[in-house]
Amino acid sequence: MHASLPPGLPIIPDGPHEPYGFSMGADEFEAAVQDALDSIPAKLAEAMDNVAVFIEDDYVPGPGQDPDTVLLGLYEGVPLTERDSWWDAGSLPDRITIYRGPILEICSSREDVIHEVAVTVVHEVAHHFGISDDRLHELGWG
Repeated sequence: MHASLPPGLPIIPDGPHEPYGFSMGADEFEAAVQDALDSIPAKLAEAMDNVAVFIEDDYVPGPGQDPDTVLLGLYEGVPLTERDSWWDAGSLPDRITIYRGPILEICSSREDVIHEVAVTVVHEVAHHFGISDDRLHELGWG
């Protein structure tokens, strides 16, 4: 695994490899996520609706999922493009989760971490706006 892998997509390790990783404290990682969120253009940020962003150490696959799946980020919710008048009635916020451990594992410097966090945040926010993985790949954010 290396830094050019697409964020937010399942990554299945392909066997033994050299250990990777960069050490970064939780506060500094949280600041990198906040900086990435702050870099979203104001018009887009204003258009985001009922979405919460979380940071967790690792993705834990659920029942029936490949237990070796590793994610850098995950969007869970109803994209803006799929919401209808029924949606607002008591709906919980959409959830974007950024996974600290996998990002740090594939990075070798602070700059790498900042870049991967930014790409992952943009990727997951794009899902909130209804942009598919295929389109994100076309745009270079895959």
